[in-house]
Amino acid sequence: MAVIDFHMHIALPEECSPTFLKWLSSKSKFDIIAEMHRVLDTPHLMLQYLDDQGVDYAICLAETNPLTAAVAPNERVAEFCSSSPRLIPFANINPFVVAKPGDAVEQCVKLGHRGLKLYPSYQHFYPNNRRLYPLYHKAQDMGVPIMFHTGTSTFPGSRTKYSDPLFLDDVAVEFPDLILIMAHSGRSFWYDRAFSLARIHKNLYLEISGLPPKKLPFYFPDLEKLADKVIFGSDWPDIRDTAVNIAAIRSLPFADDTKEKILGLNAARILGIR
Repeated sequence: MAVIDFHMHIALPEECSPTFLKWLSSKSKFDIIAEMHRVLDTPHLMLQYLDDQGVDYAICLAETNPLTAAVAPNERVAEFCSSSPRLIPFANINPFVVAKPGDAVEQCVKLGHRGLKLYPSYQHFYPNNRRLYPLYHKAQDMGVPIMFHTGTSTFPGSRTKYSDPLFLDDVAVEFPDLILIMAHSGRSFWYDRAFSLARIHKNLYLEISGLPPKKLPFYFPDLEKLADKVIFGSDWPDIRDTAVNIAAIRSLPFADDTKEKILGLNAARILGIR
């Protein structure tokens, strides 16, 4: 069974805003800048990290968040990932930076990106803003999955109101063949809301990065009812040792096939990995 980490940030320290880097360092129990260099200085080093952690594939996230966090350009992330099929790039399209979001989807796919990650609370937009609908139309037509940050972030400049999973209800209804993934599963405020939406909509998935695995049965008492729609992610570099979280998921009181689906099978189905 392949283990797929659906959520790795690969912004370099020099691509992070000083405020965000200070916040990131203040909350970490290790030298996070050194850790970022240790893993990200070359694709080979990242592959070595994945091997050490027992991860077969990783989603590597681009971002265009100059106001709040970092700018890891789509072009650099695509080039970084081009050295190995184990590194799967997801682009970011910032609706305040790109004039034609629909055309931008095609450009990202041409670069080699396999999906998109959107950051409503970082970039201050609601996911059901109709300005984004050309992006959704194009992604649906091209079979490009979209992951959204949902729930809280505590760093300066983030606005939680934009990351309420409820705003994805409109998107899921109007684009029923577009795969939508809720990163962090509505963290803190909206676990129940995210879970209910994933049950209602066939195209809406939960992604559990940033959540303590041992608390998943508490956050989602009926999680096994959605075993086919839960995806593992680490949120590295926030989580230094992904292997610890993988082991914690394997120790949960769920059926073995549920844990296999969470750790890789569901993501592999979305990504077309066999």
